[in-house]
Amino acid sequence: MAKLESLTPNIMVKDVNATLDYYIERLGFKLIDTNPESGQFEWGYVMLDNVGMMFQKEKSLKTEYKEMEPLKVGGALTFYIRINDIDSYYNKLSKEIKIIKPINRTFYGTNEFAIMDINGFILTFSETPE
Repeated sequence: MAKLESLTPNIMVKDVNATLDYYIERLGFKLIDTNPESGQFEWGYVMLDNVGMMFQKEKSLKTEYKEMEPLKVGGALTFYIRINDIDSYYNKLSKEIKIIKPINRTFYGTNEFAIMDINGFILTFSETPE
């Protein structure tokens, strides 16, 4: 029987370089790979701990998947990221990043906060207290 191993979103963006800079400089992600190796990137891959995200230039992704042609950059989804030590990450980001949902205790018992990245994608960070 097949077994799913991981999920890494490949996200359509207008400017891969600016997106990578944002995730690296502002959110603390590490650069893993790009295509091409330098210059104006068509694709890039970053990770922070066990969370990986890929970003691909709009034109490149629409060439690869014709079904995406009518779609716009941005999304009707959120990225829900589990985190340890949410308070320290929140304190670090809140000094540099616009928080769109301040840290709060949810009705289902987790501590969460959310930001919107430079492409309009919402990242929700969540920790379940012990």
